[in-house]
Amino acid sequence: MKLSHFNFNLPKELLAEFPAENRDESRLMVIDRQKNTIEHKMFKDVINYFDDGDVLILNNTKVFPARLYGNKEKTGARIEVFLLRELNSEQRLWDVLVDPARKIRIGNKLYFGDDDSLVAEVIDNTTSRGRTLRFLYDGSYEEFRNKLTELGETPIPKYINREVTAEDAERYQTIYAKEEGAVAAPTAGLHFSKHLLKKLEIKGVNFAEVTLHVGLGTFNPVEVEDLSKHKMDSEELIINQQACDIVNEAKAKKKRICAVGTTSMRAIESSVSSANTLNPYEGWTNKFIFPPHDFSIANCMITNFHTPKSTLLMMISAFCGHDLMKKAYDEAIKEGYKFYSYGDAMLIL
Repeated sequence: MKLSHFNFNLPKELLAEFPAENRDESRLMVIDRQKNTIEHKMFKDVINYFDDGDVLILNNTKVFPARLYGNKEKTGARIEVFLLRELNSEQRLWDVLVDPARKIRIGNKLYFGDDDSLVAEVIDNTTSRGRTLRFLYDGSYEEFRNKLTELGETPIPKYINREVTAEDAERYQTIYAKEEGAVAAPTAGLHFSKHLLKKLEIKGVNFAEVTLHVGLGTFNPVEVEDLSKHKMDSEELIINQQACDIVNEAKAKKKRICAVGTTSMRAIESSVSSANTLNPYEGWTNKFIFPPHDFSIANCMITNFHTPKSTLLMMISAFCGHDLMKKAYDEAIKEGYKFYSYGDAMLIL
């Protein structure tokens, strides 16, 4: 498979600027790989496809308010600082992206907040837009983190061409988010309401939680025609024994095991034993799943509609089958499904 196989024309108006009014009332396209069929449902109908003993694998990462705006010393120029990851909590060192980058050099200081109570010094260049910042703040580590949260904005994707609203802080977060560390939401999970999860639980469906801290690399388009040459950014991954036990028991009983989102799928595919069971894991993964790929754990998945040439689309092609995926995407465009982070969902059986 080549990069050009993953290009298609996506009308601008199908990029979702806002989420559906209610989480579980977005649309759901249901694809059955065995029957080669496509059905159109509401997301809350997902409950009809799961029974007692089936498992949903959820990524419980929590998005932190990663986008800050500061002013450069002397010139006062407004600079966007996007926090990627904390490098050292004692020294308050962070890996960030800055925009516009050409103005930001080693030694520069940036001031944040109306009272300039938070200051950062640039101590290294990492990539063209990447910098290492040391934050200077009078207060404990906890107070410093609270200050970052207070000054930060929900990091909704750049394609959403509007100001961040208070609603985004709630809606660009799954209701089961627990472990802070992502700079992008695991978006398939955004469709689950508390009510829907409760109904699934009453039906006997089990939940296995994994943690994959989604990085900005998830949005990086692939730029090489030969997919095997593409390098994924590494992301932090934790899979505990409890999650493995839930999944492996369901696998032994031949139950439906559903990865909720591409991040959950990448998480579990990063830690498969030689016996094709799920192993505990704590570390980093840069797993890139593209066709052909044998999936070891999940036999169904829930995902959003992805953009052309994205690694996410390549994973869906590998799981769904390329021709069926193309057929589904053609139909999604014809039927006006919404794409991307705040868009509609797909269940692949």
